[in-house]
Amino acid sequence: MKKRLLVAKIGGNIIEDPEALTSFLEGFSKIEGPKILVHGGGKSATRLAAQLGVKTEMIDGRRITSAENLDIVVMTYAGLLNKTIVAGLQHHHCNALGLTGADANVIIAKKRPVQFVDYGYVGDVVKVNSNIIKTFLNQEITPVFCAVTHNSHGQLFNTNADTIASEIASEMSADYEVSLFYCFELKGVLENIEDKDSVIEHINLEKYTELRDAQIITEGMLPKLQNCFDALQKKVSKVHIANADFIKDNKTKHTTLSL
Repeated sequence: MKKRLLVAKIGGNIIEDPEALTSFLEGFSKIEGPKILVHGGGKSATRLAAQLGVKTEMIDGRRITSAENLDIVVMTYAGLLNKTIVAGLQHHHCNALGLTGADANVIIAKKRPVQFVDYGYVGDVVKVNSNIIKTFLNQEITPVFCAVTHNSHGQLFNTNADTIASEIASEMSADYEVSLFYCFELKGVLENIEDKDSVIEHINLEKYTELRDAQIITEGMLPKLQNCFDALQKKVSKVHIANADFIKDNKTKHTTLSL
């Protein structure tokens, strides 16, 4: 019987709220068994860019990563945010290790090809080294991945944190029964964005198509859900979208994805 593994991803709005982040890290630390945390931090990177006088350009919610912006992303994600999260987990007696994809060659990516838009130094995941991750987990170390990868030739990339979480969960599913949890500020996928309690509790592929065609799900939620279904198709056992309270009480209202 496979061991259970939790892969959780937290986004910028949780990271930006000290109270929400502290609550999440406390709950995450108390979860028994092997676990992995992935984090983004786009809002912090945008704020630092503004302070340094570097322009941030977004297209359809995706960051254009120039050389200057890549420096800021690495400083923010791999530096301040990653180590703040690791220190918070250590405070709650969870032995965590902060990582980029370059560390121990864990996540290899390639530059996103230019089609209609040149996203700059943005990487798409090519390979996740599950054996290295298992080594950490077997030593009861919790890996904490930021949204930075590399190409094995010295080039770092900004990579979508939702995708990193999905790819790690998928790769680890060969050896573990994996649950993937996307944590953000809302309770789940909403039927009405104006009503924070209008959570759609179950979404399968058919329902997803209906919601997308009706434009109930748009913009940033579309790629998030696509990552969810990619993970399920690659044998991840369970996928949930919820807010930080779910980590402490999985009976709270949330969205569960299925094929």
